[in-house]
Amino acid sequence: MSKTIRLHANDNVIIATEQLMQGNTEENIAILGLVPAGHKIATVDIAKDSPVRRYNQIIGKATRDIRAGQHVHTHNMAMMDFERDYDFGSHTKEVTINDKTDQFMGYVRPDGRVATRNFIGILTSVNCSATAAKAIADHFRRDINPAALADFPNVDGVVALPHATGCGHGAEGLFVDTLRRTLVGYAKHPNFHSVLMVGLGCESNQISAILASGNLKESVNLQTFTIQDTGGTAKTVAKGIEVVKSMLPAANQVQREPVSASHLTVGLQCGGSDGYSGITANPALGAAVDRLVRAGGTAILSETPEIYGAEHLLTQRAVSREVGEKLIARIKWWEDYCERNFAEMNNNPSAGNKAGGLTTILEKSLGAVAKAGTTNLNDVYEYAQPVTTKGMVFMDSPGFDPVSATGQVASGANLICFTTGRGSAYGCTPSPSLKLSTNNALWQRQEEDIDINCGTIISGEESVDSLGEKIYRMMLDAASGKKTKSELHGYGQNEFAPWPLGVTM
Repeated sequence: MSKTIRLHANDNVIIATEQLMQGNTEENIAILGLVPAGHKIATVDIAKDSPVRRYNQIIGKATRDIRAGQHVHTHNMAMMDFERDYDFGSHTKEVTINDKTDQFMGYVRPDGRVATRNFIGILTSVNCSATAAKAIADHFRRDINPAALADFPNVDGVVALPHATGCGHGAEGLFVDTLRRTLVGYAKHPNFHSVLMVGLGCESNQISAILASGNLKESVNLQTFTIQDTGGTAKTVAKGIEVVKSMLPAANQVQREPVSASHLTVGLQCGGSDGYSGITANPALGAAVDRLVRAGGTAILSETPEIYGAEHLLTQRAVSREVGEKLIARIKWWEDYCERNFAEMNNNPSAGNKAGGLTTILEKSLGAVAKAGTTNLNDVYEYAQPVTTKGMVFMDSPGFDPVSATGQVASGANLICFTTGRGSAYGCTPSPSLKLSTNNALWQRQEEDIDINCGTIISGEESVDSLGEKIYRMMLDAASGKKTKSELHGYGQNEFAPWPLGVTM
């Protein structure tokens, strides 16, 4: 069996599927030196400053002459600027929706929204109330106080999602607007039956302003108070416990029922990517996304810095020029954002990405967009904006997974699918998170954190399409209540990370 993968006939590199040594021969090319698994090998001589191509796309330029058979990586290849064809809609296609067949067992809320989990949430307006919020939630932890929820088996848990900001910034502006939009998205999330919001009292991010920004009103399912008004930490914790106790009976009354897969909204993430991500897990997840879209569901692609250099592939699939222009506007915003903050878009890939075989952000991005499948780009949203359009959409976010996934959940994602090649341990309460490994070695090493292995594509045991079907069915199972690996480990509360845009004073 070949020890390399060629992704396109026009590529001038191939990918090693295992570590190759001097003397190995692949595609009639003598390997020159050591090439780690997942890394690139030149198939022809590449002159200095010439493009390096993978996926039949430019991923960088040679920084020195590269001989056929040599390892191609950061030592002899770098980012390059090049023009991208921002044509709009040239690759859209007819998508037939059948939302009458596939189902999962979900919770239908009174307003018709559908949940995949049934939590009571405790949110904070400011970091100053984080300790009190966590203390309230800890009272109901099944591993600490099993009796607290013994009579409420239909409640998945009581969870606190504190954050690190909420003051030290203006009461208006981009910083606080983004934070409030995120908090409102969580307060409205269908996976929360009820929500308690705890503040300090004197913070910039006042609870009243949060509620007003989202047209929220207090009710039996949304209650708020502050430490200062309550009279201190101990009194706040005691009051919070009593409020949650009052919410539990109604939360326990809900029952799962069959619902259409069209009610599933999946956030797409990749973290700890490697040279296999764009070959195995990402395209397999994309095949699952195509199935979800045909079933009437929604998939949210994000991580704007990690589609940089591949955004032209998305504009080609935009359902209108307006949608495509919205995506380009976010790219331009990021270029300006980086320039203002003395950063650069190619600060990605990370050290772990590079160790796994990725060299430039162009290479990483071309693999990352594969998560979105092959269907149309139907809309583009800003961070944590409510997603109301069905099908595949884009939500602007950083590439840092906790921040990006937090925005997706705030936008309405009731499930996260997360591909990883280096190994990532992550959860995103209140939405379950499925992990997909890109290679067999990771699966064997870290199976306790991974829900499905896509490395079988490399070994020839399964195809991208067959794994796409498996992943899609796993989505429906997880939405129906089957615990994911991250849920079994208790991930999800500490990973709540709203995007800290702006200046902290």
